[in-house]
Amino acid sequence: QVKLVESGGGLVQPGGSLRLSCAASGSRFSIRAMGWYRQAPGKQRELVAAITTSGRTNYADSAKCRFTISIDNAKNTGYLQMNSLKPEDTANYYCNAQGFALTVHWYDSWGQGTQVTVSS
Repeated sequence: QVKLVESGGGLVQPGGSLRLSCAASGSRFSIRAMGWYRQAPGKQRELVAAITTSGRTNYADSAKCRFTISIDNAKNTGYLQMNSLKPEDTANYYCNAQGFALTVHWYDSWGQGTQVTVSS
C-alpha cells in the first residue's frame, strides 16, 4: 500500500501564493503519475494538474499560468505551486498517485486532503 500525505494548505489572501506538498511512502513502489484535485463544498472533485514522471503535465484551464506541478522522483514527493490565488480556488486539495508497488502491482492512492482558503 502506498500512503500519501499532503501538506502546505492554509489561509491566504487573494493574490497570494501557497505550495502544496504530497509525500508518498510505502514498501518498494514507484510513481508513474501524480495529480492534484480539488473539491469545493457542493461541487464535484475536479482535476487541477497532473504530471508523469517523464515530465508530461496537464493543467485545468483555471490553473494554467498560475499553478505549477512538479515531482521530485528521488524524494517520492510532488508539489503544487499556486500563485495569484483567487477566492474561487478555495477548496480541499487532494493528491493522487499511481504506479507500481511490489505487493499490489498497480496502485491508485489518494491523500486525506489539505484545505486551501483564499480570503481577505
